[in-house]
Amino acid sequence: MLTLVTYSCQVNDDPLQTVPYVDMEHFMGDWYVIANIPTILEKNAVNAIESYRLNSKGEIETTFTFRKNAPDGKEKVYKPKGFVFNTASNAEWRMQFLWPFKVPFLIIDLSEDYSYTVIGYPSRKYVWIMSREPVIPEQTYDQIITRLGQVGYDISMIKKVPQQW
Repeated sequence: MLTLVTYSCQVNDDPLQTVPYVDMEHFMGDWYVIANIPTILEKNAVNAIESYRLNSKGEIETTFTFRKNAPDGKEKVYKPKGFVFNTASNAEWRMQFLWPFKVPFLIIDLSEDYSYTVIGYPSRKYVWIMSREPVIPEQTYDQIITRLGQVGYDISMIKKVPQQW
């Protein structure tokens, strides 16, 4: 998902702030993509899930799966690799889909119980709202959208990803 984007020439002067700390073991596992500003490959994605697993080298083995256009549409699977870039916080990664290119992956919001997270991109051209469940409470979603607007995202670009299981 995140690795398929190219570094944008548009840069917001205010850098996105990551969360102070991410417990990597707690963060690993499956995340349902609830909404995003999609990359070209994610347009019309349904039932999108991003899964993370730490390997023995400390790299993040990532599997991004979704169905194209409908719950029974063609399955797409991508397997980028993640690398923790800021080991003090574990909240700034680089994702590599195609060697040698690595793109920023910023954990900019994370609930205390790790039930939802928001992944940002420095230019604010892309964002991913993800949850451990296929749905999140509407109030939580609205609060996330409000915060994204406050940090400079064009919230009109954020689209919900159908989760129809």
